[in-house]
Amino acid sequence: MRLDKYISGCGYASRKEIKRLVRQGVVTVDGETAKKSDMDVSEDSEVRVNGEELCYHEFVYLMLNKPAGFVSATEDKKYPTVTELIGGEYAHFNVFPIGRLDIDTEGLLILSNDGALAHELTSPKKNVYKRYFAVVDKPRGESDIKAFAEGMEFKDFTAKSAKLEITENSREVYIEIAEGKFHQVKRMCERVGKTVTYLKRVSIGGLKLDDSLAPGEVRELTDAELKLLK
Repeated sequence: MRLDKYISGCGYASRKEIKRLVRQGVVTVDGETAKKSDMDVSEDSEVRVNGEELCYHEFVYLMLNKPAGFVSATEDKKYPTVTELIGGEYAHFNVFPIGRLDIDTEGLLILSNDGALAHELTSPKKNVYKRYFAVVDKPRGESDIKAFAEGMEFKDFTAKSAKLEITENSREVYIEIAEGKFHQVKRMCERVGKTVTYLKRVSIGGLKLDDSLAPGEVRELTDAELKLLK
């Protein structure tokens, strides 16, 4: 790969800045001063800037505690997007949200530039269940649990068997679904005569939302968390 791609992939600098650093003679590759920013290097090359050794990684994986009021997109003409919550150090990775949460829905959202992982997590065929905490306007009952478990037919898709878990407060529930279609949780609740007044995603597969993340905060996934997703 090109040297400038390697360095930008380390989150060190933009490609324009890298050209300047190379001209200044502060970039070395395997102990030799780099002459051009587009020279070929490998992932195993030892690249240093001002003596600091860099570590290249092609993909980045971020956990965001999405707040209400942001759309799950990279750009939008009307509303702020979740990518606006990502720090500048990740800008060069061009991350995108994996899956989506409605603008008024909060909670766990993964952002990455790894398209293969995105497919694994969002394809209904993969049966990756997403768990939500919901508050509804009317108490739940055993008939609702059964209706969710049997799956539901809609005009645009068929919802697979879903799990409805009632808490001590019958208006507060946990719902697990495999698809994540547009307004799916809300539509399934409406099918059994309930309206969702608050919705928050708390887990994707085995990955749980970090409770220490305040709404709007983001951090990289740990290796252990990434293994849970993969």
